[in-house]
Amino acid sequence: MSGRAAAVALAAAGLTLASAVPAGATQTTSQQFFSARLQADEETSREVRALLRTNEGFVDRAVAFKELTGDGRADAVVRVQSGGASGAVALYVFSTDTGRGRDRGLQVVFRSQELRQAHTRVRDGVLRYRSARPQPGDELCCPSAVAESRLRWRERRHRFEVVERREVTPDSPWGDQI
Repeated sequence: MSGRAAAVALAAAGLTLASAVPAGATQTTSQQFFSARLQADEETSREVRALLRTNEGFVDRAVAFKELTGDGRADAVVRVQSGGASGAVALYVFSTDTGRGRDRGLQVVFRSQELRQAHTRVRDGVLRYRSARPQPGDELCCPSAVAESRLRWRERRHRFEVVERREVTPDSPWGDQI
């Protein structure tokens, strides 16, 4: 069996095992909290809302609480998992630093809602994320390219902006490791 065929077989076995654990399994308090927030947010895409509402998808257990906006308070990096081979399909950053006064509470200050097999990395207060960019001939499990994006907090706008985007192979070092 070739290496690619073995990887496909292993991925298929993993998908079979993953489907045995329903997306609606017991969720942490953080997962429930952010799921409710995303479902109530009018700017959350219909697709993501449907995934969360039907329990076909779920907020990732690994919510990262890191200071990203310079206000001295932790912000939340939240990924939404598809419950299937697409992996993480959406990324959100929640913060209380919204520029609308402290009474507004926790709000989404960044969203990317059309991702595939997304991964995130926070290092030295900088958020980067990667999303699969399948090429012709790629198997679902094994994209040959990913797009890596680096975000920067814009204090005047109280929003993140993508300031760098590069296409790399999945095993390439992250931009902050170069």
